[in-house]
Amino acid sequence: MESLDTDWDGVRLHVVTGKGGTGKTTVAAALALALASGGRKVLLVEVEGRQGIAQIFDLPPLPYEERRIAVAPDGGDVYALSVDPEEAMLEYMEMFYGMRRAGRALTKMGIVDFATTVAPGFRDVLVTGKTTEAVRRRDKRGKRVYDAVVLDAPPTGRIARFLNVTQEVAGLAKVGPIKNHSELVNGVVKSPETAVHFVTVLEEMPVQETLDGIAELAEAGLPAGGIFINMVRESQLPRSVLDLAVKGRFDPAELALGLKTAGLADGSDASAMAEALAEEIAEHARRAELEDSERESLAEAPLPRYELPLLADGVDLAGLYELAETIRTQGAA
Repeated sequence: MESLDTDWDGVRLHVVTGKGGTGKTTVAAALALALASGGRKVLLVEVEGRQGIAQIFDLPPLPYEERRIAVAPDGGDVYALSVDPEEAMLEYMEMFYGMRRAGRALTKMGIVDFATTVAPGFRDVLVTGKTTEAVRRRDKRGKRVYDAVVLDAPPTGRIARFLNVTQEVAGLAKVGPIKNHSELVNGVVKSPETAVHFVTVLEEMPVQETLDGIAELAEAGLPAGGIFINMVRESQLPRSVLDLAVKGRFDPAELALGLKTAGLADGSDASAMAEALAEEIAEHARRAELEDSERESLAEAPLPRYELPLLADGVDLAGLYELAETIRTQGAA
């Protein structure tokens, strides 16, 4: 196994959050592949019941068990787990109360829904508890079972509440197994072994939600990680051309002449084509200017930033490996 030398040395729980539509699950999956490269073993966990991991790896729906789903670059294994709150409740009841059989009967009566209605944070305790248990788990020789765990977490708007489990169950139990369990979870989540990464795209709302989420984490005393800027479009035009287009000084006549010289159009066709292309260039330039502005906003947050390309052919297995390599190249894994 190769030694780690990344921005996140010592981090064993990578929590990935982001506004809907930013590619949060895609980035979590690519990060898991990147972390597993070189012979390591990584667990990728999802907690929202969407079976997003199965879809992105083109697999049947995942059961509530850890199973290998991919081989990472240069060797290494990615395992996946789709956490089911009801099954987590059964494990919890067996672990702390020795009553799994009775617990199964209770779940049929809707005990999970009842418990989470009385104490909304309890469901989060169950799923984060399962994740942090995987972080702590050791084999019979005392070796860590997983080198890292990647959690595909809820969206940015509720990430601080989701992770702040001790506060969430404070009204449910002052003493006893629930309190002890939440404190154990909290000990992992708020430790230097955890980093909460944000996924965004270069648009105003996701960027603002990312900055708000970072501020909420700081207020809650939770460890912020890096910012993954996803679906970045590479400009095919020189900066000088974009600057002229933004200022309205791009000359369609010059473009028409170029089209004629290249034999791509002639006469009035060249002029009409040049006008249409000039408008597309102006729109591209305006978008690039807005994206640069959002980059500047993200730069105000004192966190490492990583840019992942927009995949022309969409996200498939080949695309995931491409993103994983980009993550490794930038030092995030």
